[in-house]
Amino acid sequence: MAKSDAVVKDPATKGKIKLIIVIVVALLLAIGMSVGATWFFMHSAQSKPAAAETAVVGKQPAIFEPMAPAFVANYNVNGRQRYMQVSITMLGRNQADLEALKVHMPVIRNNLVMLFSGQDFATLATPVGQEMLRQKATAGVQEVAQKELGKVVIEQLLFTNFVLQ
Repeated sequence: MAKSDAVVKDPATKGKIKLIIVIVVALLLAIGMSVGATWFFMHSAQSKPAAAETAVVGKQPAIFEPMAPAFVANYNVNGRQRYMQVSITMLGRNQADLEALKVHMPVIRNNLVMLFSGQDFATLATPVGQEMLRQKATAGVQEVAQKELGKVVIEQLLFTNFVLQ
């Protein structure tokens, strides 16, 4: 009789385990896609240097361009209103390219607002979730720059202020 009781498992436990496995697989897939997209954009930018860039030996000094105003997204978590505020600074190497990218800032801001508002609040509360979001945001800006200007322009987006409440 003891053996038959040990074999019976709680169906709720099986459901929780499946949910955890699905979440872990989704997170790993998101990280992989983010890293792959970043690598793709960085690799394509390095394989096709412009004529002016080939004459320059070494790396250009970093240029930091803040994106103002800060982004704010709201979330409804278990009936409670939650907020995220993030200030972003773009890291680039060419001032002329950064100026050209400013023309497309409405598209970039729209894409970032949609990205931020579509996140899970609990994931954003972890350092891994914040880094994943930063990588996704960087890839999104690089995608717009590649499409509109024909080059990546932005090396990274830096979160200079990140507040969850």
